[in-house]
Amino acid sequence: MVRNPPSAVLVRRDLRSAPLLAAARGESPEHIPVWFMRQAGRSLPEYRALRAGSGMLQACLTPDLTCEITLQPVRRHGVDAAILFSDIVIPLYIAGVGVDIVPGTGPVVAEPVRTMADVDRIPALHPDQVAPVAEAITLLLRELGETPLIGFAGAPFTLASYLVEGGPSRNHERTKALMRSAPEVWHALMGRLAESTSVFLRAQIDAGVDAVQLFDSWVGALSDRDYRAYAQPHSARVLTGLADTGVPRIHFGVGTGELLGAMAEAGADVVGVDWRIPLDEAARRTGGTHPVQGNLDPAVLFADQPSIEAEARRIVDEGRRTPGHVFNLGHGVLPATDPDVLTRLVELVHSLRP
Repeated sequence: MVRNPPSAVLVRRDLRSAPLLAAARGESPEHIPVWFMRQAGRSLPEYRALRAGSGMLQACLTPDLTCEITLQPVRRHGVDAAILFSDIVIPLYIAGVGVDIVPGTGPVVAEPVRTMADVDRIPALHPDQVAPVAEAITLLLRELGETPLIGFAGAPFTLASYLVEGGPSRNHERTKALMRSAPEVWHALMGRLAESTSVFLRAQIDAGVDAVQLFDSWVGALSDRDYRAYAQPHSARVLTGLADTGVPRIHFGVGTGELLGAMAEAGADVVGVDWRIPLDEAARRTGGTHPVQGNLDPAVLFADQPSIEAEARRIVDEGRRTPGHVFNLGHGVLPATDPDVLTRLVELVHSLRP
């Protein structure tokens, strides 16, 4: 595995008492930590103003812009963590893969990967190519004070799905066909993606992030059997390969209620849970040893305030019956969400007993 050399000048912030990191270790924080996936994004008017005229990939690779976007929800909502503003295709893009983010569609790949020759032409990611992201992290560490910063990457399966399908897919038919009909091509592709993801996350850790999240958008399309055969070994390579860093590793996927046990076995410290399963049941499925993250349905934020509060209280109650709880949504903040609703939700969760 290619690794970034440790920074000779980085002095990591001592945030051992930060609620997010305490909960990730299974300890009792002073209050329930809360942050939101996609908390920096289209729900914030200040984000839309700042992003006007710049593309997504450009924003993710412009350090001062990345820094400001990452800080916006921390200032507005008072969340317990910043999540690095990025996109799952960034490591592919900076390595030289022909990928673009098309508004209204998502990632689109110029030349889909279907053969071993296609896999062979995927360039490796080198640590020096991650420099713009590392620079943004350096800027953020100066501004965040005692607020932890979470690094971010897409998991190998989701990246592979985009590469094989050529873009977003509802059924992942080409992906599943390649897995079964050409397993040697599939595993070669996944191995290459696991390597680049590892380089990308380690570069973020070396730059100073306090935790990382491996995000698997599409892995819920797999059965438990297929996940264990075709995806888990490669996610495990990423997660276990970062064990020596000492930073908490969060693993989240969408529609993964039946995969939670296998996802925990892949090497995560914290398992993210979407809204389809109660947190205490999720903790049981992960063996009763892993803190959990989640899991308010993002659509609930469009309900009236009493309904939102009732759901939040239910989730907090379920979280008390787990080895540790980081309050979050069960997926990302929806673009039309009222930011004031998020702010009130943070205040409510902070007011509740851990």
